[in-house]
Amino acid sequence: MSLIIKSILGADSEARYFTPGELEPIKNFIKSGDRRLRLVQVLNENRERIVKQSANQLFQKRPDIVSPGGNAYGQEMTATCLRDMDYYLRLITYSIVAGDSTPLQEIGIIGAREMYRSLGTPIAAVSESVRAMKNVAISMISVEDTNELSGYFDYLIAGLQ
Repeated sequence: MSLIIKSILGADSEARYFTPGELEPIKNFIKSGDRRLRLVQVLNENRERIVKQSANQLFQKRPDIVSPGGNAYGQEMTATCLRDMDYYLRLITYSIVAGDSTPLQEIGIIGAREMYRSLGTPIAAVSESVRAMKNVAISMISVEDTNELSGYFDYLIAGLQ
């Protein structure tokens, strides 16, 4: 849930106007909007490259995944793996826009571990794929944007483990 929605819900639950202390974080959130949207634009424009390079890194590091019997063995299963990586990258863009990790938590983490376990997908490999996407994505942005972007990737990695 974004800072703005949280602030509105908090004030409304008490039937009051915003306090000056609540307005300052909202002001900072709005000021950071251009930077957050720029980050999302970079990820959107480079999503195929990010996923492909990250998958290559993952498959080199974890050849067991693409070997016979591995969860990404064969063209169809590899495509499924790439689809999941793209899905998580998309959720990160949602969180960046919201300025909050709620989309990652509510859509991407809750139930994901159980789903992957039931499918026999190694969670460590999923986390490793997100780590690889983080490294590729960070190479495409400025140093000052690295901390914000890293935070969302790190949150997802920790949530999957």
